Amino acid sequence: MPMLNLKCTKEIPAELHHELSKAVAETIGKPETYVMVVVETVDILMSGQRGDAAYAEIRSIGGLNRDVNHELTMKLCILLEDHLGISSDRVYVTFRSIERDHWGWNRSTFG
Repeated sequence: MPMLNLKCTKEIPAELHHELSKAVAETIGKPETYVMVVVETVDILMSGQRGDAAYAEIRSIGGLNRDVNHELTMKLCILLEDHLGISSDRVYVTFRSIERDHWGWNRSTFG
């Protein structure tokens, strides 16, 4: 049930989708079979300037905390810089813990 919603100024190659999914699963400690990665190419204005940038939102039922969030931010920034050339200072990452009964799947909820 972890989800990465990534909005980026560059096209995300399929290879990077898989690496992002794996990074989310491993860092949060959830099976990758439950991870969803949603990507969207968008225009971003950051710090008053256009240019390459990304916004990532991570949602999960459990598994998020200060250490995990820090590690996942680092991994995402490295992947985006290595694969797309997006500088880490042009990436924002937010985290949201979701209650089990606030996440639906397979005709029910996790709660």
